[in-house]
Amino acid sequence: MAFQFDLVAPERAMVSTEATLVTAPGVEGDFGVMEGHAPLLSTLRPGVVTATYADGSEHRFVVFGGLAEVGPDHCAILAEEVHKFEELEPHTLQQRIADAEAELQTGDHDDIHRRAQKLNDLRSLQMLHKV
Repeated sequence: MAFQFDLVAPERAMVSTEATLVTAPGVEGDFGVMEGHAPLLSTLRPGVVTATYADGSEHRFVVFGGLAEVGPDHCAILAEEVHKFEELEPHTLQQRIADAEAELQTGDHDDIHRRAQKLNDLRSLQMLHKV
C-alpha cells in the first residue's frame, strides 16, 4: 500500500522514499495522496507537506510554493523552496511575511486576491510553526 514519494527543491533532493500518505497545500485547498490516487497536477501555496513513510514514521516539511504531480504509484513535489518543519528558522518565515506585506501594498490591483491569500497562508504557517 505504498507509493514512491519524491520531494525536491532547485538546490537539492530532500526525500525519495516509499510513503503511505502525503498531504500537501494545494492552491485550491489541502489534498491527500494514497496509493492508487487518480492523476493530479496542482500548484502549491506556502504551507506544510506531511508524509507518512512506509515504516510508519511521519515527517513534515515547509514548502514555499511549487508543483505537485501525482499518479497511482507516485507523488512528486517540486518545491520552489523547502525546509524540514523543525529546522525552519523563524527569521526566514518573518522575512517572507514582510516581503508579502510589501508586495500587497504595491503592484497591480488585478492580482490583489492572490497576494492577500499568500500573506494569509504565510501568517497561518507562522502560527502553526509557533505551536
